[in-house]
Amino acid sequence: MADSSHQGIKTVLHPVTDLEKAKAVYTALLSVAPQADSPYYVGFDVEGQHIGLVPAGGPQSPDSPVAYWHVTDIEAKLAEVTAAGATVREAAHDVGGGRLVATVTDPDGNVLGLLQD
Repeated sequence: MADSSHQGIKTVLHPVTDLEKAKAVYTALLSVAPQADSPYYVGFDVEGQHIGLVPAGGPQSPDSPVAYWHVTDIEAKLAEVTAAGATVREAAHDVGGGRLVATVTDPDGNVLGLLQD
């Protein structure tokens, strides 16, 4: 099925137990300073890939790393993937600046993220 309704995986969020320690590791790994740095989120942009660190156990923290597919219409993509058998885990919601995110689980319980700018 050829479709341009998504732009591929561009964002991966990692839950971390110690944001400061993880920030040091990811800064060394990626060879760049974070572009977003707050007590609830640290984000790095490298070559069009966004790597985010979120405190584990927080209200928006995943249980494991989550890859986010960037889509042009999040509601349409949610309808499409749920019709195909996915289950909505987290409905689309604004996380700031008009960015919408949602998560679904596939039939095996794997978490898939959707992101619309």
